[in-house]
Amino acid sequence: MRKVSFQRNYLMHPAGSCLAVFGDTKVICTATIEESVPPFLRESGQGWVTAEYAMLPGSTGGGRKRRELLKRDGRSTEIQRLIGRSLRAGTRLDRLGELSIIVDCDVLQADGGTRTAAISGGWVALYDALTVLSDRQGSSGPEYYLSGQIGAVSVGIVDGKIICDLDYRHDSQAEVDMNVIKRGAELVEIQGTAEKGIFNRAQLNEMLDAADAGIETIYEAQRKALGLPG
Repeated sequence: MRKVSFQRNYLMHPAGSCLAVFGDTKVICTATIEESVPPFLRESGQGWVTAEYAMLPGSTGGGRKRRELLKRDGRSTEIQRLIGRSLRAGTRLDRLGELSIIVDCDVLQADGGTRTAAISGGWVALYDALTVLSDRQGSSGPEYYLSGQIGAVSVGIVDGKIICDLDYRHDSQAEVDMNVIKRGAELVEIQGTAEKGIFNRAQLNEMLDAADAGIETIYEAQRKALGLPG
C-alpha cells in the first residue's frame, strides 16, 4: 500500500468534505444534502445517495485535461456509477427520509487508483454529512443511517507479482487489474480484467487476500480521520 490519508473538513461549505490521498493520487470529495429525491422515489419515504466524478484540468500528465462541461465521457460515467453504488451499499436509504446526498469526487492529481480513492474518501465525506443530518433530524448519530464502513482498493499482477494499490506505473504495466470494494468484511463489487494476460483461481484468491489487507489499512485511516475507535 502507498501512504493513505483522509483530511476531513477540507472545505468549509459542504455538509461533508474530505481530501483523500493515496500516494500521489489526490481526490477531493464533498457531500451535499438536498431536500429532494429522483422521480422514481417520490412519495416513497426513502432517500438516495449518488455521486459525480471528474478529473480536473492539470490532474494528469500529457497535456491539459479538458473540462467535461456538457457530457461526461464514458469512463467518468462508469466511475461515478460505481461510486454511487458503493456508497449506497453502506447506507440505510429507508432511514434518510426523502432527501438526497450527492457526493462529488474531483481528481486534483492522478497517479492511479482514482476511483478507489474516491470511494474511500467519499465514505468519509458521507459520514460527516450524515452527522449533520443526524443533528437536523434528532437521530442517534451518523451510524443510524449506515449499514457498514465502505473501502476500496486496486490490486493486480505486475511482472508476475501481486501488487496492492496500483499507481500509474504499475497500472500501465499490469497483466491483471482489479478493483475491490467492501462493506466491512463483505464484498460490494469486484471489477477484474486480464489486461495483458490471464489469471487462475489461485491468483484470484491471492489478489483478494491482498485487497483484504489493503482495505483494512484504509479502514484504519478512515477511522483515525473520523476519530472513531479502531
